[in-house]
Amino acid sequence: MAQPAPKNQENDASNGQVKELAPASRGSKAPSAPTPMMAQFLEIKQAHPGYLLFYRMGDFYELFFQDAAAASAALDIALTKRGKHLGEDIPMCGVPVHAAESYLEKLIAKGFRVAVCEQMEDPAEAKKRGSKAVVRRDVVRLVTPGTLTEETLLNARAHNFLAALARTAKSDLAIAWLDISTGEFFVSGTQSSQLTSDLARIQPGELLISDALSEDAEIRAVITETDLVMTELPAVQFDSRSSAHRLEGIFGVGTLESFSHFTRSDLSAMGALVDYVELTQKGQFPSLRPPIKQNRDANLAIDPATRANLELTQTLGGSFKGSLLQSIDLTVTGAGARLLAARMKSPLSEPEAINARLDSIDYMSDTDLRTEIRELLKRCPDLGRSLSRLSLGRGGPRDLAAIRDGLKAAHNLKKWLNAATDQWMPPPDEIAQATDGLSEQDKLIRQLTSALANELPLLVRDGGFIAKGFDADLDEARLLRDESRQVIAGLQETYRTDTGIQSLKVRHNNVLGYFVEVPASHGKRMMDEPLNEKFIHRQTMAGAVRFTTTELADLDSRITRAAASALERELSLFRQLTDEAVSEALPISRAAAALATLDVASALCELAIQKKYTRPLVDGSLAFAIEGGRHPVVEAALQSGGGTPFVPNNCDLTADKDDARSLWLVTGPNMAGKSTFLRQNALILVLAQMGSFVPAAKAHIGVADRLFSRVGAADDLARGRSTFMVEMVETGAILNQASSRSLVILDEIGRGTATFDGLSIAWGALEHLHDVNRSRVLFATHYHELTALADKLDHLANVTIKVKEWKGDVVFLHEIVKGAADRSYGIQVARLAGLPAAVIERANQVLSALEKGDAGRRAATLVDDLPLFSALEVAEPSTGAADGAPSAAEQALRELNPDDLAPREALDALYHLKDLLTDP
Repeated sequence: MAQPAPKNQENDASNGQVKELAPASRGSKAPSAPTPMMAQFLEIKQAHPGYLLFYRMGDFYELFFQDAAAASAALDIALTKRGKHLGEDIPMCGVPVHAAESYLEKLIAKGFRVAVCEQMEDPAEAKKRGSKAVVRRDVVRLVTPGTLTEETLLNARAHNFLAALARTAKSDLAIAWLDISTGEFFVSGTQSSQLTSDLARIQPGELLISDALSEDAEIRAVITETDLVMTELPAVQFDSRSSAHRLEGIFGVGTLESFSHFTRSDLSAMGALVDYVELTQKGQFPSLRPPIKQNRDANLAIDPATRANLELTQTLGGSFKGSLLQSIDLTVTGAGARLLAARMKSPLSEPEAINARLDSIDYMSDTDLRTEIRELLKRCPDLGRSLSRLSLGRGGPRDLAAIRDGLKAAHNLKKWLNAATDQWMPPPDEIAQATDGLSEQDKLIRQLTSALANELPLLVRDGGFIAKGFDADLDEARLLRDESRQVIAGLQETYRTDTGIQSLKVRHNNVLGYFVEVPASHGKRMMDEPLNEKFIHRQTMAGAVRFTTTELADLDSRITRAAASALERELSLFRQLTDEAVSEALPISRAAAALATLDVASALCELAIQKKYTRPLVDGSLAFAIEGGRHPVVEAALQSGGGTPFVPNNCDLTADKDDARSLWLVTGPNMAGKSTFLRQNALILVLAQMGSFVPAAKAHIGVADRLFSRVGAADDLARGRSTFMVEMVETGAILNQASSRSLVILDEIGRGTATFDGLSIAWGALEHLHDVNRSRVLFATHYHELTALADKLDHLANVTIKVKEWKGDVVFLHEIVKGAADRSYGIQVARLAGLPAAVIERANQVLSALEKGDAGRRAATLVDDLPLFSALEVAEPSTGAADGAPSAAEQALRELNPDDLAPREALDALYHLKDLLTDP
């Protein structure tokens, strides 16, 4: 809970530190006391240290002191000043209330927390207490990265989790997480060694931790490494006993045992979450689903480095485009997209649960069924997020409409699925449970349908969202308001007739209300007799003069009262409708979850049909046999670019058969496809264990407990790690944690150091994986010396990327074959990359010298044999060679079509080509 700062202190929001206010100098005149408004600001600010205070003043949120300086720099808005405090100017900046969400988005993204302070009464009420009375204000919400609910602040296709980490015993860690915008709530046990993987899987927007636990050096190092937004709370908020009672009250149960068996650490983490939510929402509480206890061993463990290397949800450059998720996401709802992403982040490790998901995809293979479901889902709004906003008091008319339309879609889907079941076949368990969850809620649908107008405003305060005929009192107030406006229009015509001024208009603004306006040229006439007896002068403008009349003022008052009465009645009806919707929160939440499940199943089936994915055989064996495997992202890129088709490859790392070759040593040149081959098999495992069909002709996968991938090179300068150090840290984690059930992908281990050092490290790692870890492994290398280990290690097989050489060039066939590469073709790749011809020639000379005899001895004398600065004579390239243009013979050969040539024509063509080659 936020602690008040000491009196006579002011919070520096830019760095979270507290700074004493400067005292008055001795002998100097004491500074004047702060104004009542500024005193109110300072009091509220002191109660919320660490937050930028959005202080509502009319149509703006104003910020003062260090808050203003920090916000103006972060938002790139003007920094001004307002009055003085302690003899110094008060910095100030502000943002319009109507555009506040866009500014909040920027501030939250830059790591700020914001306290939103609203006016709690009408300024007119404050004036009744005296001319210097200050409008009552209070903080109504604390905006933090993990507690966002606004549509504009959230990604519709991604969760925004708030997480809490707790420990009640030395080894008893638990992590709980919830999405305040949807109400989804989870908890799981964890361990220090597993915490990094769990946090990478959940990817919370904000992590809560007790001040006591934050002192644990190991835990703090893990959190620091994940680069998460961390919020420290007093340890008392993690008390397990009070947490249990708190949770029982929230969910209206006598015991939490009806949900699952929760440990003390589970309860501590969950209790801290709900307390923090209540604190930040200032008493408002979202509609939460009952917590789901996850078995920490039920998921495939994937560490952060592997997730990054495989680009599961974003590329190494941080883009969603080009990730695995982007290439397979055919969902049509935001909730479905979030569920698909959650499944990809947390693949399963239990064959039964995986096959239940695969059964759902199979069920959707009927074209009519799948097409109808997807069409109905396309019309379905985001039920979960609309319900959450309504329960927190931040919803609007469109959220009520979303509840109505979502429940209608659920009703229609349930009818369709029940009919399909009667006519076709019984659905699998997951589809049957989803169908049961599609609660029809006919009464609420009818209520919202009759209550809401066809055109709905965004904000409740705009009014006009209740349909005509729904409420008699509202209709009466609207009639009075609208009839008065018609009278105003009639008055304008009457006044034009009376004055003879056709340019006279009756206008309205928020200051004067309704008034008569004439051009300045008619002003004097209106103020002279006899017109001045009826028209009372109000205001003279540069180009116009404004007047009022007794009857106009009376009508203005009636219209204002009628409009206020109509809006007040609408607001009352909105609260009633919101209460009715929130009272059905549990069935609505179940319907939202069911719709998401149906969306994912139908989308993955559509993906499988469009891209020719196949159902994998998933079991508890140690098999990993892929026939015709393809890289889903690379294949999609080739198809969209209209390029060459992807070359599929087989991979068999099955470890529990007599002649098992569960460790493949992959050699071959760069650019030939080694990394693609390694990654595609890891991605096939992820897809299979998340419950998706896979890009292969056939796949048999024994579930893995962990997936490791060490692919690519990157440094970590912020932590003082070189590229090679990062490589060694990640390799060490693999060798220390991989088991016989793990799948390990290693690419170019040891390349970041001296040749013999790197070779030795790669050699030792390879033997350790074979003899100790006994994992299923793909190990790519340019150290061809390692291929000799195939004669020593029983479970190691040599495979290589097939290439062809043609007139000094290398052609990559992207095909995996048995055997070992005898060279890396690095110089040919360098030529393709465009290195200067002189460099290529020089490299060939050096390579030729190194290949003669002992490389180590030759290297020692190479400088003498091939002086670094010796003149290298490079023959002048023939015409067309330098710029890549084909020779005449090559051009003639390209134009030939052998299938169209008669024998004599073919012979003539051959003589012609020979002449072209021999001509000077």
